[in-house]
Amino acid sequence: MQVRKVNISGVNTYKLPVLSSARMKELFLQMQAGDKSARRELINGNLRLVLSVLQRFKNRGENLDDLFQVGCIGLMKAVDNFSLEHNVHFSTYAVPMIIGEIKRHLRDNNAVRVSRSLKLLAQKAQQVREELTRKLLREPTIQEIALQLDVTAEEVIFAYQAINEPVSLHDPVFADSTDPIYIMDVVSDQKNNAELWVEDITLHQALEILSERERQILEARFFEGRTQTEIAAAIGISQAQVSRIEKAALRRIRHHLADEGGNANASG
Repeated sequence: MQVRKVNISGVNTYKLPVLSSARMKELFLQMQAGDKSARRELINGNLRLVLSVLQRFKNRGENLDDLFQVGCIGLMKAVDNFSLEHNVHFSTYAVPMIIGEIKRHLRDNNAVRVSRSLKLLAQKAQQVREELTRKLLREPTIQEIALQLDVTAEEVIFAYQAINEPVSLHDPVFADSTDPIYIMDVVSDQKNNAELWVEDITLHQALEILSERERQILEARFFEGRTQTEIAAAIGISQAQVSRIEKAALRRIRHHLADEGGNANASG
């Protein structure tokens, strides 16, 4: 029989132990009584939590060994600070601490440093956004937020973008039970020039089949080069809604173009 073995930082992840809830409770009681071996067993018995968290960061080009070690620091902090009186599962308590430790590591070791003033502007913009939402009973535009802060709209957008963390192309930007939208669905492939059909005259004809809002969003995205965030702010809807409308509109256009091509071939 072949033995599976996946090593991260010298740990054979296939052989990691799993602790039952009863054993976890027993070990925490022993640790509180000063048993250091109980602490070690708790850490080793929950390393799978670190592995599960690493799945969120695996497509970011980071060294998994390094992230695993950082995640283990978060796990140790969780073990040391957890109390049975919290009345929650240990995993519920530990996972956010592990994620936080990894995110701090990525932020502190990021080659691109965001200035303190830019972070402060982004925080103020978020506060103003929440205040205006409550006051206006709708999502405020970037221009309205900028006016309150006495800065330009471009500065607000730049501040928001500067504090955004890197994401994977497989991360969802909108999801419902039937049709999730991933980042790869809403970015263009610059390497595949043969498929950059958005500039073709046929697209202008295909745009006529769309609703006014769908056409407005596609024209802003592909002809004006505006981001989804900018479009959402301009027309007063959320970025998730822009993503959903854009994907549906592109699907309709692709089907229209395919039908047109099929009809042309049949007539030829």
